Amino acid sequence: MKTLYRALFLCCLFLSAATQAADIPVPAPPQVAAKSYFLMDHHSGRILAEHNADERMEPASIVKLMTAYAVFDALRSRKLALDEPVTISEHAWRTGGAGTDGSTSFMKVGSQVPVEALIQGMIVQSGNDATIALAERLGGSEATFVQLMNNYARELGLTNSNFGNSTGLPAENAYMSARDIALLANAMIREFPDYYRYYSQPDFTWNGIKQGNRNGLLTRDPSVDGIKTGHTRAAGYCLAASAKREGMRLISVVMGTTSFRAREDGNLALLNYGFSFFETRKVYSARRSLTSVRVWKADRSPVAVGLSSALYATVPRGRFADLKTAATMHMGLMAPLAAATAVGELRVTLDDETVATRPLVVLQQVQRGGLWTRMVDSVLLWFE
Repeated sequence: MKTLYRALFLCCLFLSAATQAADIPVPAPPQVAAKSYFLMDHHSGRILAEHNADERMEPASIVKLMTAYAVFDALRSRKLALDEPVTISEHAWRTGGAGTDGSTSFMKVGSQVPVEALIQGMIVQSGNDATIALAERLGGSEATFVQLMNNYARELGLTNSNFGNSTGLPAENAYMSARDIALLANAMIREFPDYYRYYSQPDFTWNGIKQGNRNGLLTRDPSVDGIKTGHTRAAGYCLAASAKREGMRLISVVMGTTSFRAREDGNLALLNYGFSFFETRKVYSARRSLTSVRVWKADRSPVAVGLSSALYATVPRGRFADLKTAATMHMGLMAPLAAATAVGELRVTLDDETVATRPLVVLQQVQRGGLWTRMVDSVLLWFE
């Protein structure tokens, strides 16, 4: 009996401590010694920290994220193949380091290099020669490829980005914001998981020369698996990073620091803050029936509705169980309806604050009903 009482007493203490912990407010984000920074959750898109996030700045070699995005899209559409050989032009060779201060993958002018090796040279070593060779292969010239980069930026909604070259070397009217970099990284991770692995590759050897990945966080924190560094005199030291811990992925961007160490320390501070004080969980899966809605003059009604994609929520640790959801449905819906037509909205709240909203869609195509069904519904609609 004493053992039982002791167990109950300890349980009460634990529940009390857990309740008190849940009531502790989340502290303010750490102050990072950078001109701008941004921290977001990959799955939910929730912003956890930001400073000057929309300021247009020189991103240096982080520009290569967009070059890689275009390359991966070409691979996806089979306009490019990993084993396809690409000739290294003199422009790629010279801009890539021959007689310049640019970073290089040591590709010889006139040599033919497989696309996969060029991707590794661009990502792991930040090689300008490899980057320009890929740009020339896809655009015919680097200048034409830059137009593609800016088209992708518009499609992705990057309102504070403009590109002047494929490498990130100083160029007139070329800029990105910390928020845009994070959004681009988020899209890359979501759309190209098979190719994202290159960002965690520790080193790459070409032409007998081995170079390590410039992202020092890969060795400092095992949860970090990308993404891209950048540095020029004007841009300072920049770094976009991503880490995954216990199924939760965060993306951080730090721009305009004064050293290699400062950009790494800034990203680690942001990532540790996010993982320490927040959690991300799936609220609902995609294409799962969540409720139903009346559709007039349809071959069947009510009709099941749900979400087109999975819904995640990022909340302070220990507060996931306190989330509330509410569905609002449109009225007067008429058949026919195509699959995935929006017919309502799902709202997720915590303490009366909106955490997420998503359109509710019909999960299957809704056909028109027969003549009798349409006639009956026409009469019933008079009384609606």
